[in-house]
Amino acid sequence: MEKTTLTIPNISCGHCVMRIKDELGALEGVAGVEGDPGSKSVTVEYEAPATLEGIKASLKEINYPATD
Repeated sequence: MEKTTLTIPNISCGHCVMRIKDELGALEGVAGVEGDPGSKSVTVEYEAPATLEGIKASLKEINYPATD
């Protein structure tokens, strides 16, 4: 299991975090998603077949691109 924290400047509220949780939570291999609007960050726990590249691609697709 891998765990990474990504900075996402477009996060402005709890609704943004919920949208990200819904999207990433649907990816196979993603075990957990926690977000913080205050720090504009999301922490993702995942394992294969999920990849960091795939997670970032999903975020970009829903207009929440990660800067890390």
